[in-house]
Amino acid sequence: MSRIRKLAVVGAASASVLALTMAPASAAGTTIHSGSSTGPAYSGGVTATNLGNISVVTSLSNATCTSAIQNGTINSDGTALNVTSASFSGCTSSLGAVTVTAQSLPWTGGSVVYAPVAGGKDGTITVAHYTVGATVFGLSCVYSGTLTGNGYNPDNPNRPDTSVAQAQAQITNGTVSKQSGSFLCPGTATVTAAFQLVGSGGEQLWAAAS
Repeated sequence: MSRIRKLAVVGAASASVLALTMAPASAAGTTIHSGSSTGPAYSGGVTATNLGNISVVTSLSNATCTSAIQNGTINSDGTALNVTSASFSGCTSSLGAVTVTAQSLPWTGGSVVYAPVAGGKDGTITVAHYTVGATVFGLSCVYSGTLTGNGYNPDNPNRPDTSVAQAQAQITNGTVSKQSGSFLCPGTATVTAAFQLVGSGGEQLWAAAS
């Protein structure tokens, strides 16, 4: 039975995927720009693509996903960061491949808040109502919660992947909780992931003070 219980970890694995949002907060004083920190204000589509593998750890086991893509929208003041679609692939556990699916879309109420820290992040990103499910051998688990992480502008030397000149987000040890599923599913999972963020037309995005 302990082997079957390990399957549940993948439910959380998908949660890392949405690693690009953070806990809802007031975005007063924030402006999202296109092209540069002084470029035109940007409202519109946003695509988040993972940088490296997504890691998920529970008290029972761990899992990884090699690919995660989320599409959504945001207002130029950093509010209404909403995820309208999400897909995950290459997710594995100790028992092999796992089917991971986004649920309860759209995930609304996220935000980007410009709050730079010297020698660190440029702000905070939040994805609210993040909900994903995983199924392996007929065992299904659903996890949900709010993921909060650090946001970085394209020129920040502290961004997760300095070889990628795009806005980035990083979630470290984010926690999601079981919403439904078998009693074999762990109650919580810890996720670590990084993403690059671009406009729906490939625009380079920046956060700055308004």
